[in-house]
Amino acid sequence: MSSTTFTPNQNPEQIARDTIDAMLTTAGWAVQSKNKANLAAAQGVAIREYGTDIGPVDYVLFVDRKPVGVIEAKREEAGHQLTTVEDQSTGYAQAKLKRLNNDPLPFIYESTGEVTTFTDARDPKPRSRRVFAFHQPQTLAAWLKENQTLRVRLYDLPPLDSLPLGEGRGGAGALRDCQVQAITNLEQSFREARPKALIQMATGSGKTFTAITAIYRLLKFAKGKRVLFLVDTKNLGEQAEQEFRMFRPQDDNRLFTELYGVTRLTSSYIPGDSQVYISTIQRLYAILKGEDLDERDEEESTESKAWRVKAPLPVVYNAQVPPEFFDFIVIDECHRSIYNFWKQVLDYFDAFQIGLTATPDNRTFGYFDQNQVSDYGYKRAVEDGVLVPLK
Repeated sequence: MSSTTFTPNQNPEQIARDTIDAMLTTAGWAVQSKNKANLAAAQGVAIREYGTDIGPVDYVLFVDRKPVGVIEAKREEAGHQLTTVEDQSTGYAQAKLKRLNNDPLPFIYESTGEVTTFTDARDPKPRSRRVFAFHQPQTLAAWLKENQTLRVRLYDLPPLDSLPLGEGRGGAGALRDCQVQAITNLEQSFREARPKALIQMATGSGKTFTAITAIYRLLKFAKGKRVLFLVDTKNLGEQAEQEFRMFRPQDDNRLFTELYGVTRLTSSYIPGDSQVYISTIQRLYAILKGEDLDERDEEESTESKAWRVKAPLPVVYNAQVPPEFFDFIVIDECHRSIYNFWKQVLDYFDAFQIGLTATPDNRTFGYFDQNQVSDYGYKRAVEDGVLVPLK
């Protein structure tokens, strides 16, 4: 978020609005007062105190000269929950704007300047979610061009069992029952719009194959735009890249990389034309900060002493990699240190999060909101003949 300079004796509401103005400007919006409005000034224009048939709303958002959303600004108060003003902001979104015969506006924000929530009224059972920043005007324009929202498309994912499974459950490259169950439960979690899900699978039982199969379905059927596969060492990133390159979907004879672009991030440059990005969490932090990272810093796990003694500065808004850049984030080995200062990297993105681990602990379950969609431990893997028992 942008830093804002305040003058003495400003009231809390004005401070909140000044911060929101700065956040909007940083995200690419032209912020204007109602008596000096010029909708041609930019693709995205935010007009303060715009009149409606139920009273003025704090901001109306226009994209390509058309109204698309509202922002209700509230001052920061101890214990104040933005959910308490959702009915008010929804009412403004459904109201008629002054001098316009508009339909209800789909994009609804509430913000204190410190905390911002967002609802897309076009979703099934719309609900608010916390976001790091306002979405860019071009993002809202792209969403409006889609026939269905991502959450509608997730709701309509075809059942996995309705698709061909290659040579059958026991054939080469076929899905095991535990993998089918993990993907089926994960997709049910998506239908419920749960933001985080945890897949626990024993080492050697095919976690990465499961994840790539799920990613393939999200790209093909849910039309996801970008997926981040997050690791915490360079070596794990290289292994993941190899698995993506070797993966052949069970309903297509082509390799994954013949269908979708896969990029492992090795510098501060992040291309916009791939569908899958593989990165260490350390490098992604550096990218968000606009800094370079020595590859040697990716060779040690985030749990290592070298990283524990560091205290990176908080992540701030990066217009080149906005919070909406990824639709999904898969966190490999998510039992590792994603719960201290690395958590801020995950909190930055407005994306579904999927954790992969063989050894979750209480922190893991807590971070993923107790939403464990797969519980396939070592004992079950041995009983199923997937793993050979240790001697």
